[in-house]
Amino acid sequence: MLKKLLVFLIPVALILFSCTNNKQDKKAVVVTPETRVEKRVSLSYHLFFPKDSIKKMLKATDSMDLTIISALNRADKNALVNFDTIIIPADTKLSTEQYFPFPFVAAFLKDVNKILFFSYPAQAFAAYEHGRLVYTGPTSMGRKTDPTPTGLFYTNWKAEKSTSTFNDEWDLKWNFNIENKLGVGFHEYTMPGYPASHSCLRLKEKDAMYLYNWADQWKIEGTDNILVHGTPVIVFGSYPFGSSRPWLALAQNPDALFISESDLENIGKQYLPDIMEKQSEKK
Repeated sequence: MLKKLLVFLIPVALILFSCTNNKQDKKAVVVTPETRVEKRVSLSYHLFFPKDSIKKMLKATDSMDLTIISALNRADKNALVNFDTIIIPADTKLSTEQYFPFPFVAAFLKDVNKILFFSYPAQAFAAYEHGRLVYTGPTSMGRKTDPTPTGLFYTNWKAEKSTSTFNDEWDLKWNFNIENKLGVGFHEYTMPGYPASHSCLRLKEKDAMYLYNWADQWKIEGTDNILVHGTPVIVFGSYPFGSSRPWLALAQNPDALFISESDLENIGKQYLPDIMEKQSEKK
């Protein structure tokens, strides 16, 4: 048992030592189409599972490393201590997009001003401008009994704070609606590390704030006459409910969740005619 514990504790200790000695080199990376890093770094991951050790490790971990670790596990920082297993990268110093599965460039989207993708199986989102990845992160989508609808949507109205239509005791911060009749939108809310929402797309607060300011609202006349549609949003795939969390597979295969440019094109190309037609409304 001691030998098994050391196998997992030693790599984490090395990570923490490296983090402590490189704090001054860490800076938050803001990715824009002009500063986009084109090359994906080769990464390795390992599983860390002794529960008591997770608590100790998280308490000692550098805050920026903890941000990456919590994002990788699709969870809030305070939710990590409840897990019996978490995934940890060997290198925690890279920008967020290096740890998430979306391609940095999607040439088939070069004429699309802005577009959002939400992957159900990866529980991750990605924002593109003219086919270049500008922002990405984790999400918590609809639970098994209340799945998030998939397909093409458009952002419409937004509110810094609104009340859930499912439960009026739930306050939704940085809420951007994408399906008005169903009451589906993306917003900040608790991230437990698995799909847990009542069909909405939950985000960490900084990600919700970014998308709130980044995406476009619709323009309407009256109550239902849409003059200009908002930013296109494609929700795709299905989650393996009842199985292990998909990102834990990164320990065996660092590309387990990877979405290639051709994969994304196969998902999105069917919607391009509608997206380009709606985009022309803004001219």
